[in-house]
Amino acid sequence: MLAYNFGEQHPMHPARLELTVRLARELGIFDVPEVSLGVPFVASDAELELVHDAAYIAAVKAVSADPESTREDIGLGTQDTPVFAGMHEASARLAGASLAAADAVLSGESVRAVNFGGGMHHAARGMAGGFCIYNDAAMAVQRLLDGGIQRVVYIDVDAHHGDGTQSIFWDEPRVMTISLHESGLTLFPGTGFANEVGGPDAQGTAVNVALPAGTGDAAWLRAFHAVVPQLAGAFAPEVIVSQHGCDGHATDPLSNLQLSVDAQRQAALSIADLTTKLCDGRWIATGGGGYNVASVVPRSWSLLMAVAAGVPLSPSSAVPPQWREYVLERYGKAPEFMGDGADTWWRSWEVGYDPNDAVDRTIMATRKAVFPIHALDPWFD
Repeated sequence: MLAYNFGEQHPMHPARLELTVRLARELGIFDVPEVSLGVPFVASDAELELVHDAAYIAAVKAVSADPESTREDIGLGTQDTPVFAGMHEASARLAGASLAAADAVLSGESVRAVNFGGGMHHAARGMAGGFCIYNDAAMAVQRLLDGGIQRVVYIDVDAHHGDGTQSIFWDEPRVMTISLHESGLTLFPGTGFANEVGGPDAQGTAVNVALPAGTGDAAWLRAFHAVVPQLAGAFAPEVIVSQHGCDGHATDPLSNLQLSVDAQRQAALSIADLTTKLCDGRWIATGGGGYNVASVVPRSWSLLMAVAAGVPLSPSSAVPPQWREYVLERYGKAPEFMGDGADTWWRSWEVGYDPNDAVDRTIMATRKAVFPIHALDPWFD
């Protein structure tokens, strides 16, 4: 999976995956009896065509074979998403990992599955963008639908709007996409506002919480809990698929949110709780963005895997000394603890709405746009 590599200077450096594996292994997550490790396969053209146009796949193959060429008209060869040799196979392998996760859940082999190398949520049917070539999360959702699942909720907590996934399921009433992200007024891709609620045949199945720049833990968690549990409960999914981009962290260079690893862990715990309540625990989690490669990404996704494995780690736990020494040697700086020592308390929506608070106004805009469609009261439910 490390072959998904846009170059040494690109923010999405594969070292973030290598460091995550190393940390998870030293934390003992892979040794939990209920945990198994699967080998990702390269998705076939037919599997990629679950959500991508055949002409687009052919274009990816062409630039993959000739990395001197570009197709900027469909997002291939841009500054964000440069072309590299072997791009097709590397991207299709990330996609295959999420398909394998979906297959494991469909067969009953696993209740929960994590592909932290996935979460390529900006890729649309015929367009690359935002470091994303093939949308593995959307492919997992479609695989579930094709396997007989009737309703899927997709929850995206990346700092950037999950525009590709939303566009793929824009008119699909069996899928609800919920994206909690920094507002498109200040961040790529410039979409994901409250009035984007789904196509004519799927009104109310696209949900967007566009948070102002500078939003911190308490407000972010307040927004999550004011929107996600209510809508997920109303939609009654059989499986939840989630995208856990950790680029909303305060130290991430590519967003303006102010989140902690502790809050990102709390979101994973809340999603796990929703899966237990709503769909017999069935849950597929992916990674996504995250560009503080050495410090934030490995901790956030290791904590995610621990939650999924049923052995949640405390944020106050020390990072394993061998991992810390390795990171110190390579990067000159390493975290001491799994969390940031942040307070993850949030003010419940039920205690009142503050019209002078920008986050509360964002929450209300989303609730007003979507809640009535699902017979939920935007003010009090």
